[in-house]
Amino acid sequence: MDEKTTGDNNRRHTVIWDDPMIGAQALKTLNGLDYLLGLKDGTIPLPPMYSLFKFRFLEVEAGHIVIEAAPAEYECNPLGVIHGGLACTALDSVTACAVQSVLPAGAVMTTLETKVNFVRAIKLDAGPLRCAGRVIHAGKRVATAEGRITDGSGNLCAHAVSTCLIL
Repeated sequence: MDEKTTGDNNRRHTVIWDDPMIGAQALKTLNGLDYLLGLKDGTIPLPPMYSLFKFRFLEVEAGHIVIEAAPAEYECNPLGVIHGGLACTALDSVTACAVQSVLPAGAVMTTLETKVNFVRAIKLDAGPLRCAGRVIHAGKRVATAEGRITDGSGNLCAHAVSTCLIL
């Protein structure tokens, strides 16, 4: 993936991704923690959405996930700051992955609801964003998790609580 400025001040962003069904198939035989460790170490390709936003796994433990995201110009909203959709996507991802990390092989989850609170604008110079998710409760059918995004200086930018359905 790269950003380029052409002579006419137009910008370009190229995204390369792998077949998402490779990861979907892996979830059928791996428990959630092993699946996520495979995403972190590259033995399982990242989902296309993670490639789009340049997410990178930093920590993977049972019930706890940390990814890094680097704000980019193509993610700006009309105000010139990073669009809240990036924060929502990152928070949905880390809370969902935190829940997936405690599930057995063959079990998957889907997000039922995510409540996001934006507390600080994410600027282009925010540095790498640390996006952390942690399971609050994991039952047989429903799980909840919380997520937090901090900027490169450690300032809280957004936080969320998600409810997930375990299938």
